[in-house]
Amino acid sequence: MTAPLGERPTSGLLPAAGRRLEFSWAPPRRRGLPTLVLLHEGLGCVAMWREFPVLLADRTGAGVFAYSRAGYGGSEAATLPRGVRYMHDEALEVLPQLLAAAGIRRSVLIGHSDGASIALIYTGGVARNGVQGLVAIAPHVFNEQLSVDSITLAAKLYRTTDLRERLARCHGAQVDEAFWGWNDIWLHAAFRQWNIEEYLPAIEAPVLVLQGEQDQYGTSAQLQAIAGQVGGTCRITLLPQCAHAPHREQPAATLQAVAGFVDELGASDRRTGGE
Repeated sequence: MTAPLGERPTSGLLPAAGRRLEFSWAPPRRRGLPTLVLLHEGLGCVAMWREFPVLLADRTGAGVFAYSRAGYGGSEAATLPRGVRYMHDEALEVLPQLLAAAGIRRSVLIGHSDGASIALIYTGGVARNGVQGLVAIAPHVFNEQLSVDSITLAAKLYRTTDLRERLARCHGAQVDEAFWGWNDIWLHAAFRQWNIEEYLPAIEAPVLVLQGEQDQYGTSAQLQAIAGQVGGTCRITLLPQCAHAPHREQPAATLQAVAGFVDELGASDRRTGGE
């Protein structure tokens, strides 16, 4: 992934933390922009972003890099069961190695759900991280009863509806590992105390927090915690008639909000003489 722009593969596998991880790459339309890095939800992968990466590249002119964490999509299997600090491990160990392997030095992190939490930990916990901005879509910074209730319901739906079949279209033969690896740890008694607020004060890059008004996995307390504790600026955008997956449920509004934020980062960078 260190080849010149236009010569990089648009998909493949990259090494990080002893695993080969699936990635997709939508090349930039303009040079000099940070790469937009997409971090998926607890049951997501590259494929579940659908057309969002390409639309985002078209709209902003920036390159868009998406990847599947170990155990998801086309990536190699994860080690299960997951521990309480699995998002810490992803943010502090896997992601730095992956970005280095991809040749990404300047980025805007765009994370959804678990991916948003990972992006927050990385930005607040990794020195000289090169993060120019952060978009947290339906983020979690602590565990809530609403999350526990909805994840409990998800287990029932996985057993009794076509949810398993639908997820298998993206995760293939490791669909059970992907689902139960996520579900089991979120419902583990030790995970009730999970909290990443300690990383927020060190986040100085601008932050956009985006959430659906009907998000079934998190309340507005998550947004207020982030806005009140990050070290830099933070904007909150609530989307009506939208639950936990804004980029799938309200794609136009989500694209507009994210692309507008990225454009503002570029304008600010130019005003201050940045690259």
